[in-house]
Amino acid sequence: MDAKARARTRPSRTARPATVTGTGGTPAASVGHGGGAALHGHPPERDSYGSTAFAEILDRATSAALGRLTGGLSPAALILAYMDWAIHLAAAPGKRLQLVEKAGKKSWRLYRHLAECLFMGDSGRSCITPLPQDKRFAGEAWSALPFRFLSQAFLLQQQWWHNATTEVPGVSEQHLREVNFAARQILDAVAPTNFVLTNPEVLERTVEEGGMNLVRGLQHFLEDRELAVSGRPPVGAENFIPGKDVAVTPGKVIHVDRLIELIQYAPDTDEVHREPVLIVPAWIMKYYILDLSPQNSLVRYLRSQGHTVFMISWKNPDPDDRDLGMEDYLDLGVREALDAVGSIVPDARVNAVGYCLGVTLAAIAAAALAREGDDRLATLTLLATETDFTEPGELELFIDESQLSFLQNMMWEQGFLDTKQMAGAFQMLRSNDLIWSRLVHDYLMGKRRPMIDLMAWNADATRLPYRMHTEYLHRLFLHNDLAEGRYRVRGEPITLTDIRAPIFAVGTEWDHVVPWRSAFKIHLLTDTDVTFLLTSGGHNAGIVSEPGRPRRHYRMLTRPHGERHVDPEGWLEMAPLEEGSWWPAWSDWLIAHSEGKTPPPPLGNEIYPPRRDAPGQYVFGT
Repeated sequence: MDAKARARTRPSRTARPATVTGTGGTPAASVGHGGGAALHGHPPERDSYGSTAFAEILDRATSAALGRLTGGLSPAALILAYMDWAIHLAAAPGKRLQLVEKAGKKSWRLYRHLAECLFMGDSGRSCITPLPQDKRFAGEAWSALPFRFLSQAFLLQQQWWHNATTEVPGVSEQHLREVNFAARQILDAVAPTNFVLTNPEVLERTVEEGGMNLVRGLQHFLEDRELAVSGRPPVGAENFIPGKDVAVTPGKVIHVDRLIELIQYAPDTDEVHREPVLIVPAWIMKYYILDLSPQNSLVRYLRSQGHTVFMISWKNPDPDDRDLGMEDYLDLGVREALDAVGSIVPDARVNAVGYCLGVTLAAIAAAALAREGDDRLATLTLLATETDFTEPGELELFIDESQLSFLQNMMWEQGFLDTKQMAGAFQMLRSNDLIWSRLVHDYLMGKRRPMIDLMAWNADATRLPYRMHTEYLHRLFLHNDLAEGRYRVRGEPITLTDIRAPIFAVGTEWDHVVPWRSAFKIHLLTDTDVTFLLTSGGHNAGIVSEPGRPRRHYRMLTRPHGERHVDPEGWLEMAPLEEGSWWPAWSDWLIAHSEGKTPPPPLGNEIYPPRRDAPGQYVFGT
């Protein structure tokens, strides 16, 4: 069946307003408090549709207004977590005695350390050392009194609060994580590094410059505030414009619909591997993280290795797109792209690649195609995301019924989840790196951190439609429908075990969004060959890991279909450590699953003619 025939037979994807019914088909909105049975012979009392609608609108509007004040965090969720922790801690005298004992021991260690420094000289020893990733007190200036005492006191207090917010009997794991997270946020905000008089490095610079560093810092703060309020990109981002500085790999937009532009990149070799590569990036971000500067562009690297590359560029949705759902992203996104790729490169199967949220959509598409008997996929590559959401990392802190109801009301009011609301949540996950270190460097030290391409891309965020994000959070994050076989496409359930294409999955060691052990669960969810690769770096920098970049390594093992399962710890022991970028290993894997080479296909064809140069227009949506 050709692309046009598929388009004619595809179900219409118009908005689908849900009708909620009560028992026996009665509209739920019409059932009042007495709707279930008659009292004393009187018919059940029913609320009017107008009254019910007004009550719902009032509740949603109130929740949305509160959300703007709290940055999208549900006060009810935080209060419930705190009360669960406080009540169970109050009912645990043994735990409280243990905390009192720990407080006494830590105080004694601190004052003994102070006495040693005062009367015996600097021994070079510390009574507590920070975590390996905590570099706040690494400077030489922190070794002198009184700043050494301040840093040691802070670290001991941080350790005590960790003890106080973990292993409290009876508290739910979700609430414990939320309380622990809140305690860390408060402690990070009051760390001695964040204040002029308690930070020796800032104090020294202030004395040297006569306070001019603070003047410059105030100027930086006012400039950043003005840019943020006006919705403009941060300072330095103007040096990374798509199509000029980043996203410059040559290509053509060969298909456009309401949701995507499909880019086909020009070939870079005289012959190409028969199977084209279709990349499905996340729609929470602009696609060009995979086509950044020429030296770190994954797209450019794939071209240099003889691969024909197609890339989906998602539209940045506006209020008119509020009713686009997950199936719209599947049909208007992945299915339309596959039709176009199949038309331009006929008689060849496709190497599908997903990144971040795009992995989830690519996996859903692969399972749906497998259920339908469609074998267009040659391989499936999953970059830095999970298909089982039982352990979604620190993002789980923002996912429960209360929080999702709060987010849903905010999206209902404006039609989408705003970029600022998403950015605030991600910044809190790494507050030391993204908030407080910037405060010290830019505002107290009076310096400007140079902008790089990855930072500029990170500031170029997108919105998420109301319906799609609601479905994604409830069906996948909260209820885990995909991993448990309940997720439905076109009314029928799909399962990842139907996928027969070999899978290449990538996890990153320091991923705070998708812990690699969670991504590793793809072994348990599929019945096909799985090659799992663990690379150094985090969620973004671990993927953008071009050859020649220093201090990079990875581990990789293949589990053939039918072989016994190995848990993540056993896998770590078995997988050899390799130095360098993981990109060549992945390209070699793709080539090993190729059926040979062929002359490069044309850029577009009569059905999908080139419309404009890459990077297209959707990438500029604000």
